[in-house]
Formats: sequence, structure tokens, C-alpha cells
Amino acid sequence: MKTDNIIAIKTKLFAIRIIRLYQHLQKKNKGAIEVLFRQLLRCGTSIGANVHEGVRAQSKKDFESKMNIALKEASETDFWLEIFMETDYLTKDEYESIDGDCIEIIKILTAILNASKKSK
Repeated sequence: MKTDNIIAIKTKLFAIRIIRLYQHLQKKNKGAIEVLFRQLLRCGTSIGANVHEGVRAQSKKDFESKMNIALKEASETDFWLEIFMETDYLTKDEYESIDGDCIEIIKILTAILNASKKSK
């Protein structure tokens, strides 16, 4: 992976934050809604995995497909973060910190997909 690939770097760092948030939620809440915590873990780490695959795509169509999946996973992650904040599993400060990164990733992925579509 290129070291200057901003979206790859940001999504990897975001996945690490999601893993740490998952660990925090487990400790803090003793697995209260473990299935939902795991859903956040799954979609939040999937963003970077799909970007990673997209960077090595075999075709433009494959690249766009992986970036679209990453965007969908980022949108789902944003949803779960909001739900956890609104149900007091995350404080407003915790939510704003990590959701700001999620929104930035969504914007970058949207821009990448728009640019890719324009270059057809």
C-alpha cells in the first residue's frame, strides 16, 4: 500500500479506533448489548478492509465496487455511533470525536467515487 494514500491511512487508523472503542464499550457495559457492539466492530473495521482491497483492484469496476462497499460500511458505522450516543453508551464527547473521523471518511470516499465516475 502506498504510504501517501490518505484514505487507506485514515481508514486503517479509524479501524484501530473502532477496535479500541469496542474494547471500551465491553469493559464499561459488561456486554450489555454485545451483539450491537460487535456490529459496530464489524462495519467500522470493514471500511478499511474494503479500501485496502480497492487500492489493489484488478479493474476500475472492481475499484469502484470496493469503494462503494466501504462507503456503505462507513454509513452504517455512522448510524451505530449515533445510536450508541443517543442511548448513552457513548458520551457526546466520545461520539463527536470518533464520528468526526467517520464523517470525514464518508466525504473522502464520496469524492473518490464521484471523481472515478467522472473519468469514465
